[in-house]
Amino acid sequence: MQGWDYQRVPVAEGVALNVAVGGSGSPLVLLHGFPQTHLMWRHVAADLAADHTVICPDLRGYGDSDKPADTDGRAYAKRTMAADVLALARALGHDRFALAGHDRGALVAVRAGLDHPGAVTHLACLDVLPTLDMWEVMRGTSAAVGFHLYLMAQPPGLPEQLIGAAPDVFFGHFLDAWSRDPGAIPGEVRAAYLRASREAVPSIVADYRASAGIDVEHDEADRAAGRRLGMPVSVLQQDWGAALGYDAAAVWRAWAPDLYHGTVTCGHFMAEEAPAEVVGALRDLLAR
Repeated sequence: MQGWDYQRVPVAEGVALNVAVGGSGSPLVLLHGFPQTHLMWRHVAADLAADHTVICPDLRGYGDSDKPADTDGRAYAKRTMAADVLALARALGHDRFALAGHDRGALVAVRAGLDHPGAVTHLACLDVLPTLDMWEVMRGTSAAVGFHLYLMAQPPGLPEQLIGAAPDVFFGHFLDAWSRDPGAIPGEVRAAYLRASREAVPSIVADYRASAGIDVEHDEADRAAGRRLGMPVSVLQQDWGAALGYDAAAVWRAWAPDLYHGTVTCGHFMAEEAPAEVVGALRDLLAR
């Protein structure tokens, strides 16, 4: 993002994150989704930087951040990735911060809120369900939209080989299918997303594989223990209406008692397709 301060910040042994930092004021960390990088926040971050210190990293395994090998099934657990976010914020001088995530980044944000409630002051999640609930609501033919979740859940080898054989076709499919406004992702940004994803096939697969294994285990343990998100939480999701097939607000309320749940008429990439609505929701959240 032009005019932002780019840094590489070590967050774990052998892992440094690429991060853009801008603005001044209370800190807000923005976590991107799939198949994107921190660039997805370019509109939202520019607005919020007027009165916040905005921190936009590439998640481990994505963009220009380090991509460690997943030797034990834990390198891309959301618990591990959430610990990266805490380490990043602290390295930049912030022990407490607001946190917003989209898609995969939102799953990391939820785990950070559950594991580190003293650090996360406010939490926003864009167009996703918590990992455990996502698997529970997907069933029958309607689950076909999530074919990639099942593909990347397979043991190492097959998913990496299949996706690596045609990465631009695979990742480009989601950029096209999940967007209602193709112009929201201009050619140069799309090219950047495809380049970054092409170079990160093993780590992206490992991130998704973790969400079919260890991430579910962590969510199940939290549910059994009654652990919930105690900070103010805002969730924005696409307006699917009755076609959604379940009560998304009720799903989220089970995890977040202090919840605002709203819908936005746009595609999945709402920070790029409807940045004004996202900025408004984040400002409302930070005022709670």
